[in-house]
Amino acid sequence: MIPDGEFGERVAARLRDEMVVWLTTVGADGTPQPNPVWFLWDGDATLLIYNRPDALRLGHIDARPTVALNFDGNGRGGDIVVLSGTARRVPATAPAHENAAYVAKYAEAMTRVSGSPAEFAVAYPVAVAIDVRRVRGH
Repeated sequence: MIPDGEFGERVAARLRDEMVVWLTTVGADGTPQPNPVWFLWDGDATLLIYNRPDALRLGHIDARPTVALNFDGNGRGGDIVVLSGTARRVPATAPAHENAAYVAKYAEAMTRVSGSPAEFAVAYPVAVAIDVRRVRGH
C-alpha cells in the first residue's frame, strides 16, 4: 500500500505520527462530507477509527463505503498525502480503552475529550476499519 521511495517514507511517517486525518465520506445527496478523525494505522494498509454511535458518517459508510482520507498540507501546496479506500464497521474490535496502541497514541486526548480512556470508549464505541487501496500526493 505504501509507495516506495522518499514519498513512501513520508507517507509512512505521517500515518504513524500524525494525530488527525481528514476522513471524507459521501452523503446521501452525493455531497462530500469531510471530518477530522483520530486514527490508528496497522503498519500495512488499514486504518482504525472509533466513532460516536450517532455519527452521520456511519450511515454514509454503510451506504457508500468508498472514502478518502487526507492530511493537512504544509500551507504552501506541498506535503500532500491523499489516501482512498473502503470503510467498514468492525464490531468485534476491542474498545478504544482496551486497544493498547490506540491508548498509547491518544490517552491524553481521550482524557481531555471524555474524562478518561474508559469514558471515551463508552462515548465512541463504533469501530470502523478503512482498507486503503491507493495513495497519491507529492
